[in-house]
Amino acid sequence: MAIVKHQLRLGFAWLEALFDRIFSPAWNPLYHLGALGFFYYWIVAVTGIYLYLFFDTGITEAYDSIESITYEHYYIGGVMRSLHRYASDGMVAMMMVHILREFSLDRYRGARWFTWITGLPILWLVYAAGVSGYWLVWDKLAQYIAIATAEWLDWLPVIGGTVARNFLDPAQLDDRFFTLMVFMHIFLPLFLLFVLWIHLQRVTRPTINPPRGLAAGTFAMLLVLSFVKPAISHPPANLSLVPSEVGLDWFYLPAYPLMDIIGNGGLWGLTVVCSLLLFLLPWLPPLRRAKQRAAIVDLANCNGCTRCADDCPFAAIDMRPRSDGRPFTREAVVDPALCVACGICVGSCPTAMPFRRASALVPGIDLPEATAANLRDRVDAAAGQLSGNTRVVIFGCESGYDIERLASESTAGIRIPCVGMLPPSFIDYVLSRGLADGVMLSGCSEGECHQRFGIEWTKARLARTRDPYLRKRVPDERIETVWAPPVESWTHRSRLADFAKRLETETTDHPVKAANQEPKI
Repeated sequence: MAIVKHQLRLGFAWLEALFDRIFSPAWNPLYHLGALGFFYYWIVAVTGIYLYLFFDTGITEAYDSIESITYEHYYIGGVMRSLHRYASDGMVAMMMVHILREFSLDRYRGARWFTWITGLPILWLVYAAGVSGYWLVWDKLAQYIAIATAEWLDWLPVIGGTVARNFLDPAQLDDRFFTLMVFMHIFLPLFLLFVLWIHLQRVTRPTINPPRGLAAGTFAMLLVLSFVKPAISHPPANLSLVPSEVGLDWFYLPAYPLMDIIGNGGLWGLTVVCSLLLFLLPWLPPLRRAKQRAAIVDLANCNGCTRCADDCPFAAIDMRPRSDGRPFTREAVVDPALCVACGICVGSCPTAMPFRRASALVPGIDLPEATAANLRDRVDAAAGQLSGNTRVVIFGCESGYDIERLASESTAGIRIPCVGMLPPSFIDYVLSRGLADGVMLSGCSEGECHQRFGIEWTKARLARTRDPYLRKRVPDERIETVWAPPVESWTHRSRLADFAKRLETETTDHPVKAANQEPKI
């Protein structure tokens, strides 16, 4: 499984790099799969309402009303039907790619299990809603799907072969069946919306709308497709004849040919096994590395400022009434079940100051296995090995490019769980102490931070618009940032080379000197 996951991640990384150049990171569709799925859902909902207004429930009326909508509504009806069809297919496509990408990124384990597990009902609800929609057309394709589905359900002993009779005997099928199908086709998407809401409960500030440009582009694509290849019906269903040849929608109906190959029992077995595997996946194989323990709070250094709670991407930190009697209103409390040990909270803590020498470097919140004190020791050790007049310390996140490949006698790479874990004071520390001539920050692609907000919060801190701010005394020209996919070695190397040239000029004109005054804590 590790090999499959690695190959998937590598493939996605190359696609992300390619799409970054085609669409720009802000509009890269791979970074907005969930939001695009939501966007397609709303297209399906709006077009579905239009179709429902003119749809008649009945054995013959159903097909005739769909034909009327398609050909007699001044063409808008045909476009609405086609948009309904292709947006539904788009939902399936986005959903499948989203599942594969989250799997490849290992974003389904640990604290993220809840989002993964609540996503599984979405998978089956989307398929159930889509298949029921095909039944409503009541053409030869609908007849084939209805009979095949009924026989599949009848294979279960608890049903006892009663469903298929409705489609094999014309006398058993009446208009009430279509009323039931319409109810199901409306109820399932509404229930799907409720499950989507649950799916996002453990995600802070979820993005449910794609960028406007991406939304406009994908809608235009669907619209063009609706004109070029409009959705049309097969000939009307006839229960006295067995459909011999039908055109399948391979997004929604790939299981039906498979049913002919492995049989109803085989398809049931495959469905159960796949569903169980997806359900157990967060706990089946061991993690690629030892599970990192959740962040811990040191109340002696916590003043209840709420910055860590505001910055946490997964709502793992709650501010509660003070429990230690110190003169502060609140204290931070970490829920280990939600914490992914990204360290972004450490980067937001104003007490994570590397200048501290009079007392131990113990911030208000810290990672047990990647402490701020350990980070300072690593910085001191790495910087002590550098030489030359263009010395650069690179901080890079573990999910991004392997910055250790950039190491040289003048360059040192230090990997941290997320670039958002780095307090801005560490940049000040490196430059003001003369440990290096420049600091480079390397993270994931700008449009897709592995820990969601690491890049966004880092950029805001460097711009001095979000606490904790980068001190004004820190020269911006001695800081470089690289946000790129992990496969873009050339981007990191070229940016580092350009940064070194700039530093060489800056160092010649304005040598780095230790600050006369340093903050004392």
